[in-house]
Amino acid sequence: MKIRPLDDRVVVLPLEAQAVSRGGIHIPDQAKEKPQRGKILAVGPGKMLDSGERARLALKVGDEVYFAKYAGSDIELDGVKVTVLHESEILGVVE
Repeated sequence: MKIRPLDDRVVVLPLEAQAVSRGGIHIPDQAKEKPQRGKILAVGPGKMLDSGERARLALKVGDEVYFAKYAGSDIELDGVKVTVLHESEILGVVE
């Protein structure tokens, strides 16, 4: 899969939602919530500033992140569903 995000965008592979609740109840596919956690597959070069320089991104490929539930655009690349987000839509990095 080849994609080069532009500006301050990142490509995230959403991690699957749990199929079993904490109490041991199996959750059907229709009831699963949209994933909010994922792994970064690609990052853009950074947002272009008024000075003509690029702002550096605080994220890198391989980071595991949380993002807003309905943020970004969901696309399919080579049969894999990924989400393209702006860096500002990332809520935090899992450490």
